[in-house]
Amino acid sequence: MPPATPELISPRSARVSAARRLARRNLRGKDRLFLAEGPQAVREAAGHRADGVPTLVELFATVEAAERYADIIGAARDAGARVHLASEEVIADISTTVTPQGLVGVCRFLDTPFEDILAARPTLVAVLAHVRDPGNAGTVLRCADAAGAEAVVLTDASVDLYNPKAVRASVGSHFHLPVAVGVPVERAVAALREAGVRVLAADGAGDRDLDEELDRGTMGGPTAWVFGNEAWGLPEETRALADAVVRVPIHGKAESLNLATAAAVCLYASARAQRASGGCRSVTES
Repeated sequence: MPPATPELISPRSARVSAARRLARRNLRGKDRLFLAEGPQAVREAAGHRADGVPTLVELFATVEAAERYADIIGAARDAGARVHLASEEVIADISTTVTPQGLVGVCRFLDTPFEDILAARPTLVAVLAHVRDPGNAGTVLRCADAAGAEAVVLTDASVDLYNPKAVRASVGSHFHLPVAVGVPVERAVAALREAGVRVLAADGAGDRDLDEELDRGTMGGPTAWVFGNEAWGLPEETRALADAVVRVPIHGKAESLNLATAAAVCLYASARAQRASGGCRSVTES
């Protein structure tokens, strides 16, 4: 059997142009579509459905990638996605990475209404307030997923959930848990508190110490962590909304922790406390 040949070889083709436009935020919002790159993200997209509708719409793959990841190609076709064999030039044109991995998927938006998140009575939530770096946002989403959080909320002052760098940094976690976007931080905090969730602001200048909170046994209930901007943290008005402002203790000589590391520490502390009190499933469960 002769080797397959790309059907899309020109970056000027209509299909390629339609995919390439999704690198721009305003056009993503208009089409309500975004790009997922690499085998892990595309595999998760191919298996994901929202309200019974497949998330993966279209898949571009080099011949080499299609052969290497035949299972992903099969899953994409099973999901009803259009699969195109494309030249490396076409993939490079669509991709936003320096070294593309040969697979680029076009996916439907995934965000969940904030009201639906509240209705599910979550016990662990990450709220990203004023987070501007897409890599940090995606990494915090991945941390929340790994720690067993039930939801992530991005406020209206935070980065676009579907920025390609955010999607890459989440390594497929976009497809694992509900994410609400564009929620004013005041509304997010008030609604979570009304739903019986304790709201903690993570800040290096906090008057509460995370270790002390764990020792006091105050961390076992439903909790939402509010994480702030990478450079200047949380503004005073946002800290004032929380039930407590908690700092991660620095036991060594480091000046501080970056956003994603601090988020991982806080989320896992809550997950462990909740697990110990029987309030949250083990984060090691499959």
